[in-house]
Amino acid sequence: QLQLVESGGGLVQPGGSLRLSCPASGFTLDYYAIGWFRQAPGKERGGVSCIGSSGGSTNYADSVKGRFTISRDNAKNTVYLQMNSLKPEDTGVYYCAADGSSWCRGLYGMDYWGKGTLVTVSS
Repeated sequence: QLQLVESGGGLVQPGGSLRLSCPASGFTLDYYAIGWFRQAPGKERGGVSCIGSSGGSTNYADSVKGRFTISRDNAKNTVYLQMNSLKPEDTGVYYCAADGSSWCRGLYGMDYWGKGTLVTVSS
């Protein structure tokens, strides 16, 4: 069974850090671009970051640039999202998704989705 299972979410104070993990099972991530998306309460799901299948290219939403870092460890079949200097507006459910092409094709183009992990930034 093909699965992505996010972990690492939780409650953190503003200015704190979290690292989200997205291990895959049932398939190899090597040939997939991986994206992180988030859905804040009452808002639509939106893109946060993408890493290409080669790992050489990344991009970030303007709101997280300089604070978040996406990376992949193909040996562990896992993608990570390091989140620093967290703000209350970063609160939401974070999803990872895999795209069978070399780059993320956006919210409606991803092939596989995890079920999400909740991040709450609050004092």
